[in-house]
Amino acid sequence: MFIFGPVPSRRLGRSLGVSPIPAKTCSYSCVYCQIGITDNLQIERQSFFPKEDIFTEIESTLKKSCADYITFAGDGEPTLSSDLGWLIHQCKIKFKIPVAVLTNGSLFFMASVRRDLLEADVVLPTLDAASPEIFRRINQPHPKIDFSLMLKGQVDFRKEYKGKIWLEVMLVDGLNDTDRELKKIKELIALIKPDRVYVNVPIRPPAQPWVKVPQTLQIFKAASILEAEPLCDYEIGEFGIEEFPDARSAILEISQRHPLRKEQAEDIERRFSQAGIIERMLKEGQLHSKEYQTKIYYLPQK
Repeated sequence: MFIFGPVPSRRLGRSLGVSPIPAKTCSYSCVYCQIGITDNLQIERQSFFPKEDIFTEIESTLKKSCADYITFAGDGEPTLSSDLGWLIHQCKIKFKIPVAVLTNGSLFFMASVRRDLLEADVVLPTLDAASPEIFRRINQPHPKIDFSLMLKGQVDFRKEYKGKIWLEVMLVDGLNDTDRELKKIKELIALIKPDRVYVNVPIRPPAQPWVKVPQTLQIFKAASILEAEPLCDYEIGEFGIEEFPDARSAILEISQRHPLRKEQAEDIERRFSQAGIIERMLKEGQLHSKEYQTKIYYLPQK
């Protein structure tokens, strides 16, 4: 499936996720990534799937579900899809729903990527560092992406793009949450000129087990330094499950891209009236549980 959700989003409300790329295909391998270590680290753009099939699935889902945003995100970096511009354009023609793109912003140095994003209503790029060293440690980029190239791409995109840019800074304890690094990030934000800035923290199990969430006081201090809105709370709301035949397939498909808190998975089980399915999936090895930040999460077994 190319579609996931709609899922509850702290920034985008009820968000219909669209993944135009294969699982774990990305230009980064961020230490905090909720879907694990990148399998396919690349910067070459390509058409991974028939674009018509992706759009047909979007149409089919929106006939049964309502959404606040159509959000291109996926299992890695969506701008790696050379079909992204076509898909955004078709969504703008067909639906009266704003289009968002969740991206790490690493490929904005490519004119084709910047051009493909021009029709999106909101673009949400990431800027987690203000120095090459921290950039490499947190984002672990493809060898051909250096810090200055990434930054120039984001600055150039702002000059060309007339829509909204909501920039996100993901804090990792002990890496980019120092006052010194945050003040340097603030200087770079002034170059990019986003419409909003969010300070986020890894609330779901990260790719690297040593990744920790900063102390609450430091999160709010970071938000103050960056003049940003902190995103510390868990998302609330129901997941869209209309496209799934049963709880098992819904839990497996959603948790592949969005690790489910125990209560979220149990809500899906309850809505399908299939009590005990989570326990069976755990016993059969389809799911595994992981504790992070005092919460239990369910993820598909690799």
